[in-house]
Parts: sequence; structure tokens; C-alpha cells
Amino acid sequence: MKELREGVKDMDGVLKKVQELALIHDKVDPRIIKEKNIKLGLRNEDGTGVFVGITSKGQVIGYEKVAHGDGTERVNPVPGKLFYCGYDVDDLVREKEKEGRFGYEEIVYLLLTGVLPAKADLKAFSQFIAKKRGLPDEAMEMILNRPRHDDQMGSLHTIVSAMHLFDKHPNSTDMSDVMRQCIELIAQFPTMIAYNYLTAKMEKKERKKLKDPLPNLSAAENFLYMFFGELPDRATAELFDTMLVFHAEHGGGNNSTFSTRCVSSSGANTYMALCAGIGSLSGHLHGGANEAVVAMMSDIKRKVKNWENDDEVTRYLEMILDKETADKSGKIYGMGHAVYTISDPRAVYLENKAGELAKSAKREEEFSLYKRIARIAPKLVREKKGKIVCTNVDFYSGFVYRCMGIPKELFTPIFAMARVAGWSAHRIEEIVQARIIRPSYVTSLKGKKSYIPIAERE
Repeated sequence: MKELREGVKDMDGVLKKVQELALIHDKVDPRIIKEKNIKLGLRNEDGTGVFVGITSKGQVIGYEKVAHGDGTERVNPVPGKLFYCGYDVDDLVREKEKEGRFGYEEIVYLLLTGVLPAKADLKAFSQFIAKKRGLPDEAMEMILNRPRHDDQMGSLHTIVSAMHLFDKHPNSTDMSDVMRQCIELIAQFPTMIAYNYLTAKMEKKERKKLKDPLPNLSAAENFLYMFFGELPDRATAELFDTMLVFHAEHGGGNNSTFSTRCVSSSGANTYMALCAGIGSLSGHLHGGANEAVVAMMSDIKRKVKNWENDDEVTRYLEMILDKETADKSGKIYGMGHAVYTISDPRAVYLENKAGELAKSAKREEEFSLYKRIARIAPKLVREKKGKIVCTNVDFYSGFVYRCMGIPKELFTPIFAMARVAGWSAHRIEEIVQARIIRPSYVTSLKGKKSYIPIAERE
């Protein structure tokens, strides 16, 4: 036992030394970044994204570049706009609401094909998706037999990566196979996500406790039905459908879509490519941001005594920015975006809907706090950091889901449920363009090092 304890101690020492050396070695001299004009994070000096590809799928607008007589350009903030294949998402949502129908399946068709479906085509496409929602028995066994856990994105990653086992042509990059695989996974994501969560919470895991997806329901209705165990009311299902529409796509530059494109460009199969998107989305700076908002708001609600006092709320937000409270990251979660400046069109819509939901859920006081923070925080960030920021979709999405009765552990998986449509569309586009993504990195080292024999090293 003594030797075992000493061995563990030695291993801890090695790990600590390796960690310390890595931290020292991997630091980059800021002067090199400036001298070599390195685009860290693939961002230009003015904060705009570096062009690394071309897409017809999504376009995100939050600023415009204005040329000056001296040859320079200035970035001007503008109200945010989001387009899917050239169509304004605000228009897509408004029209489906006007017609009183669900819209996510239409958006999937649009992103995959580039055109809006005719009525008959949409019906046939929706029926095809409905037939593909079930999971193979072996996949169900995997879900039911997993150990108890709280990692919903990890569970989704596991099941999606395993789905290649049930495909006769898993590694094919022939377009007929890729399209089939993408549509099947888009159909199956709601089922996987609902079952992963429910089985993780079961004391005794039994297949009969899980609801089978119904062929006559939309993607939004089916998820809510499988999760809650009963048919959802129409208003809730339609709002959930809109949430799926808003999260379905956001251009090729967002981290998870770029990850999907990068892996797709190597010739990897559909399952591995979409798992790359899932892995990226699990990060707290991307898909996990809505959970971070809820955690931050819980902290604010607990520590700010008077939610209606602007001065008290402002002082606490200042403490967050100064890294003195909350998670001490210096971030007011839900504020700011890589592209949007003045407004995020999705957040504008959700603020109105969240107000309606707050009344029915009797959470009006809490929603007033959200709105107060949404009013104060952008001004505060501009004063303290000189940045123009707006509330983003993550600021309100968690609140909306909680009013629906959806737990925070599912916020990011639901994001994936919607975004798999965009990932699939970009994967197909990347395969068609057929060019492996291979950016360059500048070395931070100065010259060649001379090898030191191991006996002479300290």
C-alpha cells in the first residue's frame, strides 16, 4: 500500500509539472501577434470575422463596413438581421405564424435545398422525417443501459457516434447516402435528446415508460410529447417550433458549424462530422451560454435585494464586469455577440414572447429583472469596455424554456436539436465544394534548438 501511495504521489507530481511547463511554453508574446498580423480566433483587428469560405446557407448581419477617402474602412453597427438562403428569418417566422402552422420542417427543407418547398413537397418531406424518428432497438438499449449521469451533451454525442453501426454505408460520401444520413439524424435528434434525459432520471429504466414519437406530429410537438408524456398545448408547441427555427442556422462562421465543416472537408463520415458540431456546441462560450445566463440570473436574484432598484442592479453588474462576483469571468452572459451589435433579431422576438409567457407562468417579477438588466447592461459594457453590445438570443431562451417547464440540462441539447439542420446543410455544401480546410499557424519559437542528451537535462 505504501508503494501504491508513493506511486500516486509521483504521478501527481508529474502531472503538475507537465501542466506548469505547458502553461509556460504555450503562452504567446503579444508582440508576435502584432508583428505577424496573426488573426487569433480568425478575427480581424476590428473584431470582424476573417473570410475563410463561402456559403449560401446563412447570413448574419450586425455591422456594415464603410470606406473612407484615405483607403481605410470603418465598421458601423446596424440593427441585426439573419437570413436563411436569402430569406429574412423574421419573414419566415411571421408567415408561418400567420398561417397557423409549424415551420421547422420547412426550414430544414430550405437549408438543405436552397429553395422553399411547394405545399406537396413539404407534406411529403415532413412525412418522410416522421417515419425516421424512431431509433434502432440496439440504440435504445445503449440509452437504457448507460450509467447514471448528468451529461446530456455527452450522451447525445455517444448515441450519434454509435448510429454509424446501424448504417449499411456509414462512411460513404456519395450525396445520396449523405443526404439520407443527415435527414435521418435531423429526425432522430428529438427522440435521442428526450430519451437520454428521461432515462438518466429514471430510478428503474424501462422501455415501456418512454413514449414513441407520433407520425402525425411536428418535430416541436413530438419532442414536447415524448418529454412531458402528453400532447402539448398549441401555443407552447408553436413557440417551441419558433425556437427551433431561430436556432436552426447561423452562418458558417459559428464555432460548431465551422467545426462540422472542418471535419467534413477531411472526408470524414456524417456521424463524425455532426459529432464535431455537438462537441463544439457543448462549450459554455457557445451552446452552453444559455445555461450560463440562468446560473448568472440565479446569482443576481439571490444577491440583489431590490430587483426594481436600478442603482442596486447596476452596482451588481459592475461587480460582475470587474470579476468580483458570480463566476468571476467578467462576463455578463447573454450580452454581446460575435456579429450582432445593436440588436439580435431573435432576442427582439423572444423578449416580446417571454413577456407573454411570464404572465401565464406567474414570473412577471423575474421577467422585469431580465428587462432591467437588458436595459442597463449594454450601456454599462460600453462605458467600462468601450464595446457596443446587445442582448443575444441566449439571454431570453433559457427563461422561455423554464416557463415551459424544460430543465436547464436540456437547453444546449435543444440547441443541437435545431442546429443539426444547419450543420447538415453546411456539411453537404462542404462536400460539394471539396476542399480540405487547412489554415496556417505561425511559429512562436525563435530559431532551431540544439538537442540535449537525456543525461545532461535538469
